[in-house]
Amino acid sequence: MSRTDETKNTTIGLDVGTSRIVAARQSESQIRYDIQLNAFVTIPYSKITENVLNKEHVPHTVDGAEIVVHGNESERFADLLNKEIRRTMTHGVLNPDEPDGLRLIREITASLVGKGGKGQKLCFTIPAAALGTEETLTYHETTVRQVLTDLGFEVRSINEGLAVVYAELESTNYTGIGISCGGGLCNVCMAYLSVPIVSFSIPKAGDFIDSSAASVTGERANRIRILKENSFYVNGHFDTKVHQVLNVYYDDMIQSLVASLRNAFQGARNLPKLSRPIPLVLSGGSAMPKGFRDRFETILRAGDFPVELSEIRMASEPLTATAKGALMAALADM
Repeated sequence: MSRTDETKNTTIGLDVGTSRIVAARQSESQIRYDIQLNAFVTIPYSKITENVLNKEHVPHTVDGAEIVVHGNESERFADLLNKEIRRTMTHGVLNPDEPDGLRLIREITASLVGKGGKGQKLCFTIPAAALGTEETLTYHETTVRQVLTDLGFEVRSINEGLAVVYAELESTNYTGIGISCGGGLCNVCMAYLSVPIVSFSIPKAGDFIDSSAASVTGERANRIRILKENSFYVNGHFDTKVHQVLNVYYDDMIQSLVASLRNAFQGARNLPKLSRPIPLVLSGGSAMPKGFRDRFETILRAGDFPVELSEIRMASEPLTATAKGALMAALADM
């Protein structure tokens, strides 16, 4: 059976993240994930290069005198050419400064989900508004929805933090706090019996760490991100200046996230009266370095917190938790 036949008419959960796009599908008793970097890079066009990329199945498009390599392979080409990757999204939404962003997000998304069949359901993630703002995410949500509808899917959306709750907190009847620390944003949602009560985001996340560390060390942000994902751990022994600088900005991000959690829950008027402590789950690529959970808990427990917590734990699969939650939401509609 071909991959196209295997995935036809299956329900899909799609995490549309600033750094990566993750598709989740139920495959018998397992969930299968497909992941692509939500980025691209341009290289000079030549017929030989185009033929080689086709032969190696490297996702790309031709745009005049350039070849646009997108998805996971863009990282390798950017590193080889000493260039920064370009991003279709920034701070959790479509990048207004990238004229090719919408076209490339169509290409990357289509490579992951293919064409939808009649009645095929897809649920995609959207960020929450920034804490303390009334900003609207209508353009981003509507545009992504149209891209997916044009691919033939029946589409709905879900808040990214709520998706973490759906993925991880079935045992507490979807009551607790889900946090997704991604590339562009940290998204937070407190839910009670699956109903979102408090949702917000903060802009200090993985990209903030990468760009801040790059400005101090002189490295490219893309190189910082690769190093961070491969060898960094929070509050560890720092062999290099890059590791030491990364720790400074990770601490800044965690401090900001904890402060925002306190402010949001202290100021919320609609918090339910809970009969027992609730869990808090951390997820997302920026939460994956070793030591992140411990440092987060140390900072949070250092002061009063308005919600009693039963545990603070990592998601079972931090990088794919939001896609899994989106899949759970899509399957519930069937």
